[in-house]
Amino acid sequence: MNQQPSAGVEQIEAAALALRAARTGQAPIAQISATFGIDSLADAYAVQELNTQRALTDGRRLVGRKVGLTSSAVQQQLGVDQPDFGMLFADMEILDDGEIDCSRLIQPKAEGEIAFVLDRDLPNADTTLAELISAVGYLLPAIEIVDSAIADWKITLVDTVADNASSALYVLGKQPIKLSALDLRLEGMLLEKNRALASLGVGAACLGNPLDACLWLARTMAEIGRPLHAGDVLLSGALGPMTPVVAGDHLHLRLTRLGEVGCRFV
Repeated sequence: MNQQPSAGVEQIEAAALALRAARTGQAPIAQISATFGIDSLADAYAVQELNTQRALTDGRRLVGRKVGLTSSAVQQQLGVDQPDFGMLFADMEILDDGEIDCSRLIQPKAEGEIAFVLDRDLPNADTTLAELISAVGYLLPAIEIVDSAIADWKITLVDTVADNASSALYVLGKQPIKLSALDLRLEGMLLEKNRALASLGVGAACLGNPLDACLWLARTMAEIGRPLHAGDVLLSGALGPMTPVVAGDHLHLRLTRLGEVGCRFV
C-alpha cells in the first residue's frame, strides 16, 4: 500500500475523470488500465483516492468501507495475495426492502455479505484481532450491489480497484446481532432472486472468516491514513457468487443466524 504510483499525474487524473463521467452518464467505458496506462495497484488506488476526495468535496459523506477479492480462487485468478477495498458513502445506502432505481446503475450484480458496524475507532496499523472484536458493535445481513463502469465487466485488478472496488450501493438488515458466541465461518448464506435460488455460500468463503477480512481492512485503512471510526459500516466480502440483476428483480437474502434483508429493482 505504501508503493508510489508509476503512472503520471495527468494519467491518473484522466482515468479518474473518465470513471466519474461513466458513472454520471451510466455509460460503460473501455478498461482504464489500457486507455490511460494505469498499470499498478498503487496507480489504481491513486485513481480511487482522487475520486474519493472529489466525492467528499462535493458533500458526500464517508460512512464505511467494503472489502473485495475475499475469495482465494478469485485472488489466484487475478494474481494477487490480498483483498482490495472501496469506500461506502451515505448516499449508497438503500433501506431494507427498498426500491433500487436501475437508472442509477450501469450493469449491476448483487452479493450476499455480513456487515460489521463499529462502536469505537480503530486508529492503529497494528490493530489486533482482540481490538477489532472489542470494537464491533453488532452485525447485520447485507446485500452489496456491485457495478462496473468497465464495459461487459471485462476488468483487471487495477480496473476494479480504481473504480471504487466496483461498489455501487448496499442494503442492510434492521435486526442487529452481537458478535459474541457466533462462529462466522459456519454462517450460511442463501440469496434468492425472484424466489429462486441465485447464490449459496458460507462465511468460510470470505478469507476463511469474515473477521479476518475486517482485520485486514482495519489495518490497511490505518496504514493509508483513512482509519475506521465508530459508526462505520464494514462490508466484509461476498459469501458466494455474484448474481446479475435487472429492473423487475426482487432479492431476498437469508443468513443462518443473522437474519434477512431484501430489495427490489425498478
